[in-house]
Amino acid sequence: MTEQNPILSVEGLCVGFRTAAGFADTVHDVSFSIGHRKTLCIVGESGSGKSVTCQAILGLLAGNGAQTGGRILFEGHDLGAMSETELEAIRGRGIGMVFQDPLGSLNPVHTVGRLLDEALLLHTQLNRSDRHVRSIELLRLVRIPDPEQRLKAYVHQFSGGMAQRVMIAIALACRPQLLIADEPTTALDVTIQAQILELLNHLKSELGMSLLFITHDLGVVAEMADDVVVMRHGRVVEAGPLTQVFNTPASDYTKSLLDAVARLDTPSPAYRWRDVS
Repeated sequence: MTEQNPILSVEGLCVGFRTAAGFADTVHDVSFSIGHRKTLCIVGESGSGKSVTCQAILGLLAGNGAQTGGRILFEGHDLGAMSETELEAIRGRGIGMVFQDPLGSLNPVHTVGRLLDEALLLHTQLNRSDRHVRSIELLRLVRIPDPEQRLKAYVHQFSGGMAQRVMIAIALACRPQLLIADEPTTALDVTIQAQILELLNHLKSELGMSLLFITHDLGVVAEMADDVVVMRHGRVVEAGPLTQVFNTPASDYTKSLLDAVARLDTPSPAYRWRDVS
């Protein structure tokens, strides 16, 4: 699951939070790497530390949170050693982020055009006219119909699937080398989920980027991943290529997750639920 020069390398990451009862460690000694043009899926139950790990990568932990150990290297540069100004330059341009709830993450008082324009204004030298053209191109890239008119709309006027496409467009505005997607299909129905997954795979190939995908859905993992990290209680319990983790899991916890997936071809659970070779 490693390569000589990965685009992202997380080494022994530890994260904790200050609480009224004292300091609580939530992520313990997490390590993984993502290759160029590869997809790594982090999978686990709610509360396993998946989202906190991603927030730590981008320096977006809550005010009471802190990275207490380890290193996060993006293209060889230690993100933990960077100033907030340096991190702001990485966010959006080097690493894009797609959050779980688009309707809760996007500002409802601004039009879609304004939201896209802000991302381009922050990270590019494009003038106003060129930013407008680029915004239309981005909506077209994520397959939103009639993009010229849609720029004038507000997020609440979009369906859940279309709002998620807007968030993906914003995340891709500056063509980042790495896209982090934190459970981007959780609130969507199965049909729209399949469309978003297909879109992400298509964009990954077209733009030549890497993808860090967070999910609790093993069906999504089978569809998306090159490599898999399984987390539980803030720790990595298993990591490896998709075929290895799914077909010959080494951890009892991974086997339990796979056993929990419903199958139509057997009357009883079996962790060899799908051949991904």
